[in-house]
Amino acid sequence: MTLGHGNNAALEALIIGTSEAACRLREMIRRVARSNASVMLCGPSGSGKELVARAIHDEGARAGKAFSAINCGAIPGELIESELFGHEKGSFTGAHARRIGHFEATEGGTLFLDEIGDMRFDMQVKLLRVLEDRTIVRVGSSDVKAVDVRVISATHQDLGAAIADGKFREDLFFRLGVVVLQVPSLANRAEDIPALIRHFQRQMPADAKCRFDDAAMTLLMQHAWPGNVRELRNFVERASVLHGGETLGFEDVAMLLNPTAALAPRRAVPSSPAAVPASADDVAAAAPHAKTPAPGRPIDLKREIETIELEQIHVALDLADGIISEAARLLTLKRTTLIEKMRKYGVHQQAA
Repeated sequence: MTLGHGNNAALEALIIGTSEAACRLREMIRRVARSNASVMLCGPSGSGKELVARAIHDEGARAGKAFSAINCGAIPGELIESELFGHEKGSFTGAHARRIGHFEATEGGTLFLDEIGDMRFDMQVKLLRVLEDRTIVRVGSSDVKAVDVRVISATHQDLGAAIADGKFREDLFFRLGVVVLQVPSLANRAEDIPALIRHFQRQMPADAKCRFDDAAMTLLMQHAWPGNVRELRNFVERASVLHGGETLGFEDVAMLLNPTAALAPRRAVPSSPAAVPASADDVAAAAPHAKTPAPGRPIDLKREIETIELEQIHVALDLADGIISEAARLLTLKRTTLIEKMRKYGVHQQAA
């Protein structure tokens, strides 16, 4: 997927591919772009939901206005209200100046709320009120300000289950999902893979582009792609770095799809920056080899555990493209627990 600039002719280049799923998605984008209704995008991580949100914005009447994106899973719960609605100077510790929130900054345009399923329950109530009244109040202020913003939200979670468990408000779901649009996984549009590869290679110099024989392309189209389009893009970049200008066969592609296996001999060096797995299934297997105590050579066990923990946090964040909620899922941690560990090790958030 790539972005166009607000006309139907450009939409053919906007969503890459000729599969039934890609054609259906383009048609749905055209339809929802004509209205001002709130849209909820559902689909797996890496499938291109933000690009679809941008496409809806670019194809609609708000195309000349601002588009703003905020990842609800990447911002600590105590800061999300300020991010959305802004705050006044002195309203809380660290509020050294007035700050305009995303709703005000996106006046007349489109606000994309990614990973909406990660939003704290108390914030869901405040967001619902804003969507119903079309007004916001900055943190620390009593002044009510009208806003004209179209909201598009996205999630990879099962919000039906979250509603049943009391973790997501049903009334907010209906307010955000006037139209619910499913973004397909890459596995459900595998026939688009050759076109997507050509698209990702378009900006590469000729000597960096790889070619794939029939067996290699068949393997690519049969791969599960748990990371979806994002994983395919990373694969194309990895192939260009390691095999630029070459024609790759089945075994070459198999190795590129599982680069951790090729790096296994180097796993004895925990600090190696190259030892990074490329799929979610490799997170657990990516831990460095533990040191074995020897006579007269004690091991600082706490430090060794912290080293392993820090490495796995970096690995998970890399696999999740900086999305904290997805990284927490890979690590089987709660999002708040991962945020606490990131603070402990001084790991900065990698998602906007």
